[in-house]
Amino acid sequence: MLRILTFPDQLRLINERSAAFHAAVVAAPGLDVQMPTHPERTLFDHVQHVGMGRRKAAAIVTAGPADAPPEESAWAGGAGAPREREALLAWWAESVEHLMSVLREAGPDRGCWTWWGDSPSPQTSGAWARRQLHEIAVHTYDVQLAGGAPQPIPEEIALDGFDDCQLTLCATTVAWPHEPAVVDYHATEGHSWRLRLSQDGAQVAHLTSAVGQDPDTADASARGTASDLVLFFYGRIPLDSLKSEGDRRIFDQLAAWDPSV
Repeated sequence: MLRILTFPDQLRLINERSAAFHAAVVAAPGLDVQMPTHPERTLFDHVQHVGMGRRKAAAIVTAGPADAPPEESAWAGGAGAPREREALLAWWAESVEHLMSVLREAGPDRGCWTWWGDSPSPQTSGAWARRQLHEIAVHTYDVQLAGGAPQPIPEEIALDGFDDCQLTLCATTVAWPHEPAVVDYHATEGHSWRLRLSQDGAQVAHLTSAVGQDPDTADASARGTASDLVLFFYGRIPLDSLKSEGDRRIFDQLAAWDPSV
């Protein structure tokens, strides 16, 4: 059975991945290096973007239940991040520590605004902690890649991260605009997910033999390490980096689909 990370796990691993992000920025050749995963950004731009994202998340959790996120003035005040590397890293550490302090004070069950209201994921501070961990993990990969030494996302983070990809970013009640389809994802670490796409939306289940599901009935499937599944889902690596079977067009349709439209 897939082990879902607990709230203390999430806080511990946010710190761990934030330290890895810091180390990757230190190791990069300069703040003006272009980001391979975001060619429109320099490393400085990327650190500022990711740090601002942590400050915004902290403001959302602080605000509690709401119909909309806080105004930008609640989290993006001042002149932005400093451009000297040591000062920038101190600003990054401050951004993360503020987020951590807010999450620790809130605990996992505080209600708050989310942008994933039509997914099965709860609208809570705990769900925001989960999102923050996996966003920082992927952005750490981005910075490592910019420095020429990308590392896989650690297994326990990647397995939980792909589960979050499916349940928070993919599952929805918005009707699938194409022919109904079933997509299976298999992590080589021994866990699988089934995505059913139909007029009822996108429904996700953990794929196990105990419930009589047959992996061979999927219209398309992809297999790889949990890290590679996450990086594929976020558009960091191509489908060809995985072992795929069935109708590849479904993956293209999924990548282009925006249920919010």
